[in-house]
Amino acid sequence: MTVDDIYYILRLRSEVFVIEQNCIYQDIDKKDLEAIHVLIKEEDKLIGYARILKKGTSYEKYSSIGRVVVKKKERYKTIGKKLMQFSVKKCFELYPNDAIKISAQTYLKNFYVAQGFVYKGEDYLEDGIPHCAMYLDKP
Repeated sequence: MTVDDIYYILRLRSEVFVIEQNCIYQDIDKKDLEAIHVLIKEEDKLIGYARILKKGTSYEKYSSIGRVVVKKKERYKTIGKKLMQFSVKKCFELYPNDAIKISAQTYLKNFYVAQGFVYKGEDYLEDGIPHCAMYLDKP
């Protein structure tokens, strides 16, 4: 990745997770240093992003996909669906023996169910926003 890539990743995450969702939290963490970063660009501009984390980084028994984000004006164009499909495929390629666990914002539960994830447990607050744990076993 280039310095510009890193800048635009952090900018997009800040635009959505901090400003749009009005949530002050520490977005930049050491997990970024261990992550596989997935970028979607259109005409060289970043419009979507996710990060893939190996087992033991976020969850002891699961690999994970996180910080899934699509630029506001690009939503509802199936970019999020394509981003998740690619990220899931890549996660299983990299970590074929691991199921995937995500911490999904609750309002997106149906989106993740449509991607094959299963909701387990109860909703919880993460940084003041309702979230839920969701799991995906290798097909």
